[in-house]
Amino acid sequence: MKNDMDGLSPQNPLSFVVEKRLTKPDGTLTLGRVGLLTTPHGIVHTPAFVAVGTKATVKSLTPDHVKDLGAQVALANTYHLYLQPGEKMIAKAGGLGKMMNWHGPTMTDSGGFQVFSLGVAFGKGINKFSKLPVEKSAAVPGTITSLAESGTDATEDVAARLARVDEEGVTFKSVIDGSTHRFTPERSIEIQEQIGADMIFAFDECTSPHAPKEYQQEAMARTHRWAERCLKAHKKVTANGTPQALFGIVQGGRHEDLRKESARIIGSMPFDGFGIGGSFDKEDMGAAVRWVNEFLPENKPRHLLGIGDPVDIFEAVENGCDTFDCVAPTRLGRNGTIYTKHGRVHIENAQYREDMRPIEDDCACYACQHYTRAYIAHLFRADEMLAGTLASTHNLHFIVNLVDRMRKGIEDGTFFELKREFLSTYLAEKK
Repeated sequence: MKNDMDGLSPQNPLSFVVEKRLTKPDGTLTLGRVGLLTTPHGIVHTPAFVAVGTKATVKSLTPDHVKDLGAQVALANTYHLYLQPGEKMIAKAGGLGKMMNWHGPTMTDSGGFQVFSLGVAFGKGINKFSKLPVEKSAAVPGTITSLAESGTDATEDVAARLARVDEEGVTFKSVIDGSTHRFTPERSIEIQEQIGADMIFAFDECTSPHAPKEYQQEAMARTHRWAERCLKAHKKVTANGTPQALFGIVQGGRHEDLRKESARIIGSMPFDGFGIGGSFDKEDMGAAVRWVNEFLPENKPRHLLGIGDPVDIFEAVENGCDTFDCVAPTRLGRNGTIYTKHGRVHIENAQYREDMRPIEDDCACYACQHYTRAYIAHLFRADEMLAGTLASTHNLHFIVNLVDRMRKGIEDGTFFELKREFLSTYLAEKK
């Protein structure tokens, strides 16, 4: 089947075609697949890793850098762009892609993750993965999760920092100047229409992985109600009249019954695609994704939000996810942590000071083709800006290229061989 950008419209703002399904060596069919996703600004070959440009820039890299290393899609953050420079200015500039000089497909998240990161996760290093026992405490009414579940005393200082959720939306403080702001499902959609990405997400509530199940269920039900409001609010076009797809988000935390229920309900709604959000058990990533994708429609794209570890991506691809985004490649890179096929290394360690090899001998990225480990280590030690650029270039290329190899592995039947060979070296130092 042929995909044609000229055939897109507000009623059909994207096209997705499954081209091949992943089969196990014994012939068993899995949920994994190769697809062709057509948007108003280009075609995406899936599975694909999405480069994160939080504030309409992939930190330390130009759009040409990002394109040259193989990225097909860029994602920006609704919350941050709303605060600065503001959605109206972005619309005036012609939309997200034109403003940042990115000519390919674009996404924006809904701002829902900030409900989590500015609330119970604020200043505590809590992420989307559960590593601690789940608290039994009930949620504090009017807050996104209970203070007790994060192990924090309910002091006025902490309470003042919380983003607060109610049935209508969430009230939060700006990270720039401390001013108070309000997002509702309708407001999130309005902002995203002004920003003008090809694919946007419904406003949801992302809970802590340590939240009690009762609160996970409450937040999930609220996310479902918000999803219906987002569908009603969405005009299906950007401020500049370009067709715009809306993705619904599945929640439910680390609980199988909630995940399946959310996938069934969200999957029955007329979204153009679906996002899988919320928190997970690290050890059960593949199972959690499978719970969801067994219920979501096969003919629509599935995006896994905020997951970028190579091990997790292998599990997600095998279990039916099409696209992924995560800040990890560039965030780690700016801090001197670099991906290699033998695991992550910290380039400022003493052993790299006089190491005249590239980061990876067989890597085609700009950093590996032109510079040594010793030089990059020197740049970090000297606090030179180029350090973050080179490390981020390699890291993003590493992840984008790895997902490309997964896609080709599905196409030629070598996916499981690739997975076995890659993980045997990547995890070797962790065994």
